[in-house]
Amino acid sequence: MKYYIVLIIMTILGACGSFYLKKASDAKKLKILVITPAFYLGGFLYLISAILNIYILKFLDYSVVLPLTSITYIWTFGLSYCFLKEGITQKKIIGIVLIVLGSIIIAV
Repeated sequence: MKYYIVLIIMTILGACGSFYLKKASDAKKLKILVITPAFYLGGFLYLISAILNIYILKFLDYSVVLPLTSITYIWTFGLSYCFLKEGITQKKIIGIVLIVLGSIIIAV
């Protein structure tokens, strides 16, 4: 159970990393991008997520870990709705429900 909690944390960090990289992408020029704090925060969160992924793979099967990383899409959906004001569509909701169901089936 402990490793599944680490996996959830890994997916949250990955989603947050992606969110900050998206925020950094607002920079118009490359030299502005590389001095944006969001760029470094996003990269750092991705790095921590990758390290946790490697750690989890020591204890859980690859065939379980890789599909469960799709949970990242759930957090991404929430972040994009709350902070980027992206819309919720029926297709997105169906996709999230399928990800949740698939994750439950794989984890059990």
